Amino acid sequence: MTGCTDGGKPEGKGGTTTAAPPPTRTPTTAPAPTPTALDFTPDPERAPKTEAEARRLALAVVAGPDAWAPGYVKRTPYLSDPDYWPVLGANCSWETGTRPADVLASVTAYSEIPAAGGKGVLRVAATVTVHRTESDADWEMASTLEEVLRCPDQKLRDGERITGLMSLGNPFGVGGNATAHDALREGGSYLNDAVKGKQFYSWYQSRIGQVTVATVVKGAPGYTELNQGAAIGTSQAQIQALVTMLERAQDELEVQS
Repeated sequence: MTGCTDGGKPEGKGGTTTAAPPPTRTPTTAPAPTPTALDFTPDPERAPKTEAEARRLALAVVAGPDAWAPGYVKRTPYLSDPDYWPVLGANCSWETGTRPADVLASVTAYSEIPAAGGKGVLRVAATVTVHRTESDADWEMASTLEEVLRCPDQKLRDGERITGLMSLGNPFGVGGNATAHDALREGGSYLNDAVKGKQFYSWYQSRIGQVTVATVVKGAPGYTELNQGAAIGTSQAQIQALVTMLERAQDELEVQS
């Protein structure tokens, strides 16, 4: 891995632990109809058209530690380099590449829960990528799903890798996705030569208009996705940070009433 040591995509990809579904019960009232379209109307006048506009939006949207849960703090460095862009090479190893022409800006914010009480350092990150068009952002979602099919085992950097990756995409209205035009989740195992044992790895990514947002958790000793890592479990904190960014992006882009 060259360039920045902690980048957007190499920070994460998605965990595999899920909660058991609740028992099915006969509803006493008719269920509410499922919406068929996201309640979001973008304002063309507010859409970023330059790198400077896109970076301002990305910085306004990206989730810092406060968006995750109590106990999370900023890492050092806290923000990625403006020119940083990770690329999954033919050998399934993440490398530093050149930001594509269809990407106006991309920002990753790094947070963590420090080691304490016999638990390791839990590292997380949030990424916002602003594309030139909605179609460009849609292509990023599709290519992210393809990465797992091509490389179920990936090298993040020297001494760090993820294995056994699986992915699932959910457009709006499918699989519980009621907050974004498109969403995906990737899950697998995280291995770090400096840490004993295999940990979980969780990557969530969603799209609203021309913006994609992602959150990632690299597991650590003493944590599982569903346990109480801090005030809330790591999976809940990850989803909370993701939804916070979607809400911020919508506020930045939608038509104002």
